[in-house]
Amino acid sequence: MEFTRRETLAVGGAAALVAMLPKGAYAATTEEWIAEFTGGADMADAGIDLTAPEIAENGNTVPIEVSAEGASEILVLATGNPTPGVATFKFGPLAASQYASTRIRLAGTQDVVAIAKLADGSFAKASKTVKVTIGVCGG
Repeated sequence: MEFTRRETLAVGGAAALVAMLPKGAYAATTEEWIAEFTGGADMADAGIDLTAPEIAENGNTVPIEVSAEGASEILVLATGNPTPGVATFKFGPLAASQYASTRIRLAGTQDVVAIAKLADGSFAKASKTVKVTIGVCGG
């Protein structure tokens, strides 16, 4: 198999471009996000509340609410998005409540997962399936 000079330059240029991409540009899986956040610790199924609609007509603006009594941090993931990490909420010791409400983008029908790091170092997990009729995020 022989390459022309143009094909060789194109392949070499593409390889150089990929080599120069920052490490964070590579997509991580949902499991990798969870492992990084929890350090591999077990998660309880109670201790965090996740509110999301069962059906979202438009994936551009899906309202969600998360709360976890005594949480120092809450991670929200959208398992079907190209980049699963949606939001991380951090609460200081003087926070009146550990509650957050926001709107997220979903690429299509998928699970939304919330993981809370509680004050005692344990983790709690909640998930909800959201059916999206019009997807975004390249989906």
